[in-house]
Amino acid sequence: MRNNIILGNNETGERIYLTSKNKRNTPDRLQLKKYSPKLRKRVVFTEVK
Repeated sequence: MRNNIILGNNETGERIYLTSKNKRNTPDRLQLKKYSPKLRKRVVFTEVK
């Protein structure tokens, strides 16, 4: 079953990306490199509860 998750950046406090993941295949927190408009570069966004 796929659940919607929000991706956030701890450095700037941004929570601007929404994606989905399969909890059975990836039970740990997801980390993706995404573009941050505040920093104007790609940074690591992690799954927010």
